[in-house]
Amino acid sequence: MTDTHSFRSRRSMCYARRGMVCSSQPLAAQAGLEMLKKGGNAVDAAVAAAAAHTVLEPTSNGLGSDAFALVWHGGRLYGLNGSGPAPAAMSIAGMRGRGYGSMPERGWLSVDVPGAPGAWAELSRRFGRLPFDELLRPAAAYAREGYPVSPIVARLWQQQAEQFGRGLRGAEFAEWFRVFTPGGRAPLEGEVWACPEMGDTLDALAESRCEEFYRGALARKTASCAAEHGGALSEDDLAAYRPEWVEPVSVSYRGHEIWELPPNGHGLVVLMALGLLAQDEPAGWSDAGAVHRRIEAMKLAFADGMEYITDPRSMDVSPRELLDGDYLAARRALIGPRAALPRAGDPRCGGTVYLCTADGEGSMVSFIQSNYRNFGSGIVVPGTGISLNDRAFSFSLDEKHHNALRGGKRPYHTIIPGFITRGGEAVGPFGVMGEYMQPQGQLQAVVNMLDGGMDAQAALDTPRWQWVGGMDIEVEPAFPESLASELAARGHNVIRAKDFLRFGRGQIILRSPDGVLAAGTEPRADGFPAAW
Repeated sequence: MTDTHSFRSRRSMCYARRGMVCSSQPLAAQAGLEMLKKGGNAVDAAVAAAAAHTVLEPTSNGLGSDAFALVWHGGRLYGLNGSGPAPAAMSIAGMRGRGYGSMPERGWLSVDVPGAPGAWAELSRRFGRLPFDELLRPAAAYAREGYPVSPIVARLWQQQAEQFGRGLRGAEFAEWFRVFTPGGRAPLEGEVWACPEMGDTLDALAESRCEEFYRGALARKTASCAAEHGGALSEDDLAAYRPEWVEPVSVSYRGHEIWELPPNGHGLVVLMALGLLAQDEPAGWSDAGAVHRRIEAMKLAFADGMEYITDPRSMDVSPRELLDGDYLAARRALIGPRAALPRAGDPRCGGTVYLCTADGEGSMVSFIQSNYRNFGSGIVVPGTGISLNDRAFSFSLDEKHHNALRGGKRPYHTIIPGFITRGGEAVGPFGVMGEYMQPQGQLQAVVNMLDGGMDAQAALDTPRWQWVGGMDIEVEPAFPESLASELAARGHNVIRAKDFLRFGRGQIILRSPDGVLAAGTEPRADGFPAAW
């Protein structure tokens, strides 16, 4: 069994010229690379790897996931929001009428309209080169024929099966246990797991360009199951869904532009934190004063993010206002020598799987998809292998909150792909998955590269910290004791974690001016770069 308390570092960098796929699952990376070798581009590779991930890493995503993407193509950056809204019938009054004081963590009422299949089809339609059905074949084959479960996924699968076994009761969860705990338990490392009905579903998605998911037999089956168990998701909700192309937003940092998608995702949290740090002198990852300021910047950015970010149609402030130089300067002045409790400012006064791809022609993709918390809602549509997200759990039942539940509204979203450019040229995609660790992992990866001069692999290998609320900072087992002590002396309550499983999993691909691709892949996961 793999030791999940520590990881072996440091992996070597991986280099290539004709194409690259970085993923937490080796078989998914190979699926993407297969598309590149067949003449596909980075988008084809990303869609194939993403579809394969729903089978190979069901602990983090599924066919009922949401997805986001940043695509560098033809010399510019495009953004795709593949998150879904709450079902139209959902409301705060309706939830309170059912006796809920807060959004349920699991079950049908935690399910939003899934966006990932629609995102795959839209990415392929706009930028792909290969036939769409070609992209989903590896995923369907793994589902139908089975595959040996990888070490970290096996550990996470076991944890979730135990948690669901203790907490999930009711007929609506029976299919999850049948599909994901065959023989009454989670599969062990190296054991083969298969889901033939998921293979059939992937075939149907491939043949219909995912129309079947939203406006066909699969949609009818999903809505019927929801109605049977008191859910709100309807055929009309699914039929109305379309992914949305959006304009990415950025800040300048150390001579580079760091790009994220605009709300409803919380990529703005990364950009605000970097904006707060941009005037600091560059410092290495183990400089206690610099780490303290990075933690405080992240706390302030999160305070604003949690206060304001939701569906952009419901936001009272814009990304431009939150990234305004004068506003960031005022927030920067709040960072002192001691740890402090963060509060949201007023800009109008004075987890997930992450993967990235690149091809030899210059296109690159930063892609992320998630069922939110592990297996998501615990709902699997019978006979389909479709495991559904629990993203509606993010909504508030406080009518005055920016992220208050409303039918047709997208919630605050934690999954965020990142991208770096310099002087209008692509440097490359990056991301770190893991719910509220994502902005924190992204911040640390960026400053490790641009402040500390690390290559992509070293930037991911470095021991991480995460703010978990109040004055509490959690650090990995490998985090230096001397640095932890210095942070404690500055007022942080430093908690040493027992393992690295909650500190995110990232991937990075960087392109040099002469076209060489260099990749770093997460040592806390099972994957590696697939290169050509």
